[in-house]
Amino acid sequence: MANDDPGLKPATKVVTGGRRDEWTGVPGQPGRTVNPAVWRASTHLYADCAALAEGKGAANEDGRFFYGRRGGPTQWALAEALTALEPGACGTILYPSGVAAIAGALMSVLRPGDRLLVTDNAYDPTRNMGLGLLRQFGVRTTFFDPLDLDAFRALVAEGAQAVFLEAPGSLSFEVCDLPALAAIAREAGAWVMLDNTWSGPTGLAALAMGIDGTVNALTKHVGGHSDLMMGAATGNERLYPRLRRTAQQMGQVVSPDDAALALRGLRTLDVRLKRESESALAIATWLAARPEIAAVLCPMLPGAPGHDLWARDFSGGCGLFSLILKTTDPAARARFVDALALFGIGYSWGGFESLALPVDPARDRSVSPWPPAGVDPAATLGVRLSIGLEDTGDLIADLEQALDRI
Repeated sequence: MANDDPGLKPATKVVTGGRRDEWTGVPGQPGRTVNPAVWRASTHLYADCAALAEGKGAANEDGRFFYGRRGGPTQWALAEALTALEPGACGTILYPSGVAAIAGALMSVLRPGDRLLVTDNAYDPTRNMGLGLLRQFGVRTTFFDPLDLDAFRALVAEGAQAVFLEAPGSLSFEVCDLPALAAIAREAGAWVMLDNTWSGPTGLAALAMGIDGTVNALTKHVGGHSDLMMGAATGNERLYPRLRRTAQQMGQVVSPDDAALALRGLRTLDVRLKRESESALAIATWLAARPEIAAVLCPMLPGAPGHDLWARDFSGGCGLFSLILKTTDPAARARFVDALALFGIGYSWGGFESLALPVDPARDRSVSPWPPAGVDPAATLGVRLSIGLEDTGDLIADLEQALDRI
C-alpha cells in the first residue's frame, strides 16, 4: 500500500508509509495484512551459487535480501516510511539509539584533522561526542552561539567541514535561523546536519531548507510508548550514500521487533503530537502567569524567545519545554519536582506519560548565555517538562499544588 505521492500530507504519510504489498502479503496469494510482518532473520538464503554471486554484485539497497545486518522487510518498511516524511530525502538509516545515529551521521563526513562546529545548546551527549569520541579520532570541535549569525559566519570562514545544529535547543529551547545558518555553511562547503527530534519531520521540513541530513531519536515521539531505543539519520542525495556505507562498516543494525514497535508508534504520531502540543501550549500559557515562574521557554508560546522563527519555519511542535523558577534555592526546586504526582522524574520524553526533570544548562555551555536575555540573571534553576497525553486540567492542577511547595 506504500504511497510515495509527494502531494500527500504528513498525517497521511505516517499511516501509509512503508506498507508495500510485498512486505504485507505473500507473493501469489490473495490478501495481505495491515502491518508488515516481523521478519526475524540473521541469515538470508540464496537459491544457488549463481544467485549468491549475483547478490554480491547487486546494488546495495533496501529491498534486497543479503544478510541480516542489512535488515529485512520490517526494518526496510520503517526506513522507507521515515524517508517519505522528509521532502528532499534520498534514504534513512536506522541505529540502535539516537546517540548512535548522531555518531553515525558525524563519522560519515568527518576525517582526522577536520573541524566540526556544534551549536552551543546541543543535547549533552552530542557535546560529549565532540569533546570525547571525535577528539580521539583527531576531529576538532568548536561550539558556537546559534543566535549570532555574524560570529558563526566568521567561524565558518576559518574553516569547517561539518556543522551540527539542533532546533529548538536542548533544555533551553532557543530557535535559530536554520535557513540562514545552513546557507552560510553550505556556501563554505561544509556539511550541515540537524537534530530534528523535537518536532520531527512532520513539524519541520529541514532538508528543504538546505540541510543535508537530520537525526531523529525514534526512542521519543516515533516510538511514543517509552518501550524502545532507536535512532535514525535521513540524508539527501549526497549524504545518504555516506550514511549507509559508514553504518554498514560499523555494523549498525536494529532488531526487527523494535522496528515493528517503531512502525506501530509512527501510525499515531500525528495525532499524539497535536494533542501534546495543544496541552503544552495551554500549560505554558498558564505557567507564564504564575508568580513563581521567571520565564517559560516554549517556542510555541507567543512572546517566548524564538517564537517568531518557530512560526515562520515550523508547522508543528511537541510537548517538551522548560521553565525557570524565580527561586535561587535548589531545595525549593526539588520540593516542587518531588511534589508532582502526575509527572514522573526521568530522562527521555515524547512518550504518552508526562515527565519533569531539573535542568541546569549553564553546566553545558561554552559561549552562549544562561539564563536567556531578558530573564533575571539570578534566576537560573530550570525544570524541563514533557507533557504527555493526560488531561490538561489534571496536569495544571498537579503543577499548581506542586508550586505551592516552593
